[in-house]
Amino acid sequence: MSSMTSLLNQFVFFAFFQGLFLIVIFIISNNKRRLINIYLLILVLVLMIGLIGKIGQFSLNWQRQIKGLSEFSILLFGPTVYMFVKSTLSEKRFSKQDLFHYIPGVVYSLIVTFYYITPTQETIAARIESGELFRIVHILVGVGLAFNITYFVLSTLKFNELKNSIQKEVSYVLNINFLKNFLIAVGGCLLIWLVVYLLSFGNHHQIEIISREFIWLAIALIVLFIAYYQMVSPSIFRFKNISREIKYVQSRFSRADLDKLKLRLEQIMENKKPYLNSRLLKSELAEMMNINAPELSRLLNERIGMSFFEYVNYYRIHEFIRLAKSPVIEQKTLLGLAQEAGFQSKSTFNKSFKQIMGCPPSEYLKISN
Repeated sequence: MSSMTSLLNQFVFFAFFQGLFLIVIFIISNNKRRLINIYLLILVLVLMIGLIGKIGQFSLNWQRQIKGLSEFSILLFGPTVYMFVKSTLSEKRFSKQDLFHYIPGVVYSLIVTFYYITPTQETIAARIESGELFRIVHILVGVGLAFNITYFVLSTLKFNELKNSIQKEVSYVLNINFLKNFLIAVGGCLLIWLVVYLLSFGNHHQIEIISREFIWLAIALIVLFIAYYQMVSPSIFRFKNISREIKYVQSRFSRADLDKLKLRLEQIMENKKPYLNSRLLKSELAEMMNINAPELSRLLNERIGMSFFEYVNYYRIHEFIRLAKSPVIEQKTLLGLAQEAGFQSKSTFNKSFKQIMGCPPSEYLKISN
């Protein structure tokens, strides 16, 4: 047990210094500062406040005050996760209104300060003896858990909402594994916390004490998770450029106008072949037609009956078929032809092909030949 605790402590130390490393990079590097989402930095800071409590327990004598300091992060965690998800997938900038999300965290921190950190050791001992401290801490932890679960649910709903919104603007499948995995990691952390909290209601105090260690392990893993992705793939935070909201008045086009626009769109697709651009955006195609993206959406919905994603991939599928029936097929694989037709990934190509043509590409080529 002691060896496991020692290993956990070393892991927490490592995660803490990884977070410190990210903060130093943010301070000294202008380039990194432009790439790092401000809420990501706040989240790392919040998590590091939590880790300070754990480090203080096994490294410093000032245990109660350091442990109390780590409690400050409890009600700051959920709102920061929510604002991070929201700002990563949208053009949302930091504003003074965002600070309202942190008011409960500030109030909570003040309660912890005046009830647990600043009182004398004699006062704390008396509260422990009477059982008052346990009851108050139990209530505060329950409030913190409910608060963070609520923000986790809001974060997940916002993630799905913004993901679906952005997907309508692009002609390829978004690579949002980081945010999805990030929310899974946060959910896992909250699940462990919930289990530990429920154990505290019964006569399982020893199990609860042991289980509590895994909360620190989960927090440390989230810090390492963020540090890893920030260093190896900073581009994962650039979705907001795609999701820029276009403000517009209700579409000015009549039904006759839409019929003309449909012909113009078909001519552009056949002559200029914009679908060959594997990262084609709806706004780019709309610009080629001298209309805005919402008007293009209306055209696709009312006159063609497809989403932007489906429409562009329809042309890519037919471009693939054209290439597959030409001499080019002798020099390239099916995946190579699909990429030449504008597809980014094999899975998207196979799925789109089967939806449009009713069978896998290899089977279709056998039948057509």
